[in-house]
Amino acid sequence: MSALTEGTSPAMPPAPSPVHLADYTPPPWLVDIVTLDVQLAPTATRVTAKTKLKPNPEAAATTSIGLDGERMQLISVSLDGQLLGCDAYTVSESKLTLHDVTAEPHELVIESECDPQANTSLTGLYRSNGVYCTQCEAEGFRRITYFPDRPDVLAIYTVRLEADKTECPILLANGNQVAQGDLADGRHFAEWHDPHPKPAYLFAMVAGDLDCVSDSFTTMSGRDVALGIYVEHGKADRTAYAMDSLKRSMRWDEEVFGREYDLDVFNIVAVSDFNMGAMENKGLNVFNDKYILVRPDTATDADYANVEAIIAHEYFHNWSGNRVTCRDWFQLCLKEGLTVFRDQEFSSDMRSRPVKRIADVKTLRAHQYPEDAGPLAHPVRPSSYIEINNFYTATVYEKGAEVVRMLKTLIGPDAFRNGMDAYFEKNDGRAATVEDFISAMEDASGRDLAQFKRWYDQAGTPELVVSGKYSPIDETFDLTVAQSTAPTPGQSAKAPLHIPLAMGLIGKDGTSLPLHLSDTNTDGDAETQTVVELTGYEQTFTFEKVTSPPVLSVLRGFSAPVKLTTNGGDKDWLFRMAHDPDPCARWEAGQTYARELLVNITRAMSAGDRPRRGTRYADALRHVLEDDSLEPAFAAMMLDLPGEAELAQHIGQNVDADAVHNARKHLQSAVADQLGDLLLDRYSQLQSNAAYSPDADQAGRRALKNACLRLYAGLGNENSARIAAVQFSSANNMTDMEAALATLTHMQREERQTAFDAFYERAAGDPLLLDKWFSLQAMSSRTDTRQAVEALMDHSDFSMKRPNTVRSLIGVFAGSNPVRFHAGDGSGYRLLTQVVRDLDPINPQVAARLLGTLKSWRVYDDARKSEAVRSVGDLLDGGKLSEDVYEIATRMIA
Repeated sequence: MSALTEGTSPAMPPAPSPVHLADYTPPPWLVDIVTLDVQLAPTATRVTAKTKLKPNPEAAATTSIGLDGERMQLISVSLDGQLLGCDAYTVSESKLTLHDVTAEPHELVIESECDPQANTSLTGLYRSNGVYCTQCEAEGFRRITYFPDRPDVLAIYTVRLEADKTECPILLANGNQVAQGDLADGRHFAEWHDPHPKPAYLFAMVAGDLDCVSDSFTTMSGRDVALGIYVEHGKADRTAYAMDSLKRSMRWDEEVFGREYDLDVFNIVAVSDFNMGAMENKGLNVFNDKYILVRPDTATDADYANVEAIIAHEYFHNWSGNRVTCRDWFQLCLKEGLTVFRDQEFSSDMRSRPVKRIADVKTLRAHQYPEDAGPLAHPVRPSSYIEINNFYTATVYEKGAEVVRMLKTLIGPDAFRNGMDAYFEKNDGRAATVEDFISAMEDASGRDLAQFKRWYDQAGTPELVVSGKYSPIDETFDLTVAQSTAPTPGQSAKAPLHIPLAMGLIGKDGTSLPLHLSDTNTDGDAETQTVVELTGYEQTFTFEKVTSPPVLSVLRGFSAPVKLTTNGGDKDWLFRMAHDPDPCARWEAGQTYARELLVNITRAMSAGDRPRRGTRYADALRHVLEDDSLEPAFAAMMLDLPGEAELAQHIGQNVDADAVHNARKHLQSAVADQLGDLLLDRYSQLQSNAAYSPDADQAGRRALKNACLRLYAGLGNENSARIAAVQFSSANNMTDMEAALATLTHMQREERQTAFDAFYERAAGDPLLLDKWFSLQAMSSRTDTRQAVEALMDHSDFSMKRPNTVRSLIGVFAGSNPVRFHAGDGSGYRLLTQVVRDLDPINPQVAARLLGTLKSWRVYDDARKSEAVRSVGDLLDGGKLSEDVYEIATRMIA
């Protein structure tokens, strides 16, 4: 046992009080109607909030009204038309409390003032680049006015905005616009009314000088909806794909889930400074412009796919999040995990279902598995938090989506759709819980899902050990599956989960075998794929009428978010890599073979032994390259080696980041050496002068072409640098240009600097392109990358106040460059924690998320562990931190 596991972590300061799910109580007061009058001014915005409150019959009676409020100046408080004196209420840094209030309906009017210009946290009401914008999820509304800022308080809102007409010709809020007009002194107003009750976190307003791109959509019941996308001037020509994605999303939700839009207008605003990707405010979605603005010369295929997915995600929230919201923040997965599942299904229908499924699995493994295995592990529905912003995590989003997907697998698509219909109808206009969702699925399917619900409350990634045993005498095949989940913080004992395992059997000739599961009626034509349900710690499933030894294909479609160990070896993995009919399982067979090969190479190189050259793996990839029947995007995924962070997680302990990097570099070089001519042939065949389109076919061909370039570049020779440089200079689209730079960035060659200088000149004045310039340098595996990142922090185009730029440089370095971030001398850790220290007073949310990139430190060797703990300890000892950063830091080394 290392010293670090024996209690030598630095002493931690006392923790702020956490919030616990078990302590939930209903709100003592409900709000029926909110009327806001907002007088916008850069440094002194005046907000008058009139609310109609009533006692909650489901809560304990009280004689006080407690309202949340932060970073505002209180001007006045009136109750039922009477101006209250200071003795009638108490104001603290976070609360306004009215005393001696009778338990009956009241009208409360509060006047307050805030400073949008000084709000660098980008939470609440802020002003950036001349545009007023709000971000109220999770608890930002309390920075606009005093209010019971919790998701189970729903009200109908009417908002009157007033501003200087020259400065802010556009005035937007939730709902439908009901009035507008000019005022004296060059000011004007607009009034918006949202007829649907919503919690305060869904409130939004935007004001500024913006371009609008307009369109319309006719719903399935024949209503016309006006669509608008608002962007900064000069960027309207980058919105066409976003508008098209929005209209396809609206139609898809009608056809697949029966959900129709419910307002007369749907507006999107794209802003350059935003903490999140986007926000689903009712009728007024606010987006980080990174996920709206695309054009072939500025955006990659991945950017187009992200725009499509995130537009859909935020639109789908109209029902799974807005019309049906969450009772408390512990139920966050109820809107986010469910809506991620919905946007994944949409993208699968728009593009390639197998390729999309594999991409989602890769995202889950890259971001959520390390979270589950590290100090920040928590259930899909957490049981406590200090700062709720820290729980917008891969576990809530990606694992939450996997839980919904498993549910659909278990009860079937028809019952799932019926359950969704029932869930929406029963909870429309309500704040719901996970129990409400599970109950709707139980009613629709007639199944008891009590054990399945453990997925919401139990942290950690289950590990399945799968073995198969064939009996030639009985012609049976026994599939034995055992499950276990390692302890996680706060949960040492783990109960068995209800796990759907999609599987099949493959004959030695590559054909799928009919499945006759014992104790089931399969007298007719048997299916070649089934789902077995694991509910105990270990179970055996017997298949009959198996006339020859089969090859087991398991976890098809990645039917559960688990880690899998089988008793198959190299031979089975290579066979399934060539013959498995399920694309996801076929890809996984290749990844499993490559992972084990890389682990062996890592160990051999560490021991000073001669590493394997991966000849059989190269032969398998040769077959992929020569198989014209494969979808190009799928073939590209087959060519990708497992990443260094994934390999570190797979090894699991005492990892040397340099050894993993060198092993992967060795295998890439060896494969490129064996397949060089074929890679160049395929690369040449996939060249095209056709006009750019982001469609799945063209994007897939580019993906395969660039995968060939990426693999060939493992040779690191003059020719690979030349090819990449030519591609950069001749590319007619950003996908190919960025792929060339991503290849060159690792090289110590003159072509690299020439290309990056040219790209910077091209990017001048365009923040989104400059972010690419920053991130492509931050991901370089060159030994001087940390020093380069530090130098770039002093660049005139870098700003700590711009979240996208911070994420592009520091976030990419810490999250996507394991060998340089996890440097043995701890310099990467010290750089990160210093940035977090500097950023925390400016934007605590972004600072805390940056610190979260250190979540995997426990898998590395003792020297790196010591450096990680020392860096986080120094951060904690360096003075007062926000609750956001404090919670992550203390959990990180607890």
